[in-house]
Amino acid sequence: MALSKQVKEYGKRFSKQYKAAFKTIKAYDKIVVFRHLKPDFDAMGTQMGVVQFLKDNFPEKEVHFVGDDHVSFTPRLFPETEKLSEEWFNENKFLAIVVDVGDASRIADPRFEKASAIIKFDHHPCKAEIAAPELTICDIDAAAASEVVVDALLHFKGMRISKEAARHFYIALVGDSGRFMFSSTSPHTFAIAQALLATGIDISAIYLTMYEKTINSLQNQAYVLSHFHVSPHGVAYYLLPKEVQEELHITPELGKENVNLFSNIKGINAWCSITEDPNPKDYCWRVSIRSKRKDISGVANKWEGGGHAQASGAKIVDIADLDKFIADLDALFVEDN
Repeated sequence: MALSKQVKEYGKRFSKQYKAAFKTIKAYDKIVVFRHLKPDFDAMGTQMGVVQFLKDNFPEKEVHFVGDDHVSFTPRLFPETEKLSEEWFNENKFLAIVVDVGDASRIADPRFEKASAIIKFDHHPCKAEIAAPELTICDIDAAAASEVVVDALLHFKGMRISKEAARHFYIALVGDSGRFMFSSTSPHTFAIAQALLATGIDISAIYLTMYEKTINSLQNQAYVLSHFHVSPHGVAYYLLPKEVQEELHITPELGKENVNLFSNIKGINAWCSITEDPNPKDYCWRVSIRSKRKDISGVANKWEGGGHAQASGAKIVDIADLDKFIADLDALFVEDN
């Protein structure tokens, strides 16, 4: 596949890392692909895209993928995650490829630490690097981890991205770019999309499967639209306590599925879902935040979270602090009103 101008220019920034990553991949017979906890489109799509790429181009290698399944995406969009035994990790020399994770504590399976080498592809700021500098390929301005990975794979000489791998990567790219509407979308993002489309993927089928709804999800939307609140400066939010989740027959993982109902509403500048997670090991209210224009990642970081300028996550440990959290978001938009 001929490389576009955008892909060629982008690749120059990481040429040394691409060469080191390709050499390392070729050196290992066993590879495990990791991604972050509570996966989204980008985490699962990028992970499975890498897995498929490796299987297509290195059929002699043993390739695995681990992590927690998604309550909705699995198996509708992606296969169920493998369950590798502790013995496998202890007895085998393997390469870990980590995608879409800023910090080690967010990796879904901690056994990545047993790897003989680690390659990381990402687009998140991080506190401490997971892989060595020469094997760390990270662009915090990229729309998705998928965008970063696909650029690297396009530069791997003699390799191909199959239609099935491209499907996974495209799901990831669409999901984390907000269907190419977030400000992180760039000419390079579209160049990567173009390269994936060139494989012959059916984007109509992809979108239909990604955003397919059920009758139950319509009932959930009805609840959200009947119980949302809006702050003085345009922060829309809704709460899903444990009791409401039981009434709607949803899990905490599905709490944010309706957050973008508010994305195109005049007068709403940011919007969030606030979902109670009763897990005794990490009890909190999980917050998914979106924004039209302003960078909300600073507020997310303050509230034990993080992410991107227009799409971040946070935690409220005590719901009594809800007003403080909303006030922090609201303050971003005082000058807009």
